[in-house]
Amino acid sequence: MPNSISAKKSHRQSLKRRARNRGQRSALRTSVKRVREAVANGETEQAASLLTAATRKLDQAAAKNLIHANKAARTKSRLAKLVNTAGE
Repeated sequence: MPNSISAKKSHRQSLKRRARNRGQRSALRTSVKRVREAVANGETEQAASLLTAATRKLDQAAAKNLIHANKAARTKSRLAKLVNTAGE
């Protein structure tokens, strides 16, 4: 456990950040999972609309350094490819 006052404050801040990041990362993963489930169920129109929402969340997460920018780009690319091939 932290001993100094500044270390205690830093620990409190890290716990708050961790809780916030976990929630945002979970919501991000859920939005990506919904796109994949929609494609698996053959709902191409819904998958396309969910893709735009997931893309937006991925961009926001990358901007906030929640995930790496390259990971966001890679995930967006894979999801778009999945939705586009499902429509054919």
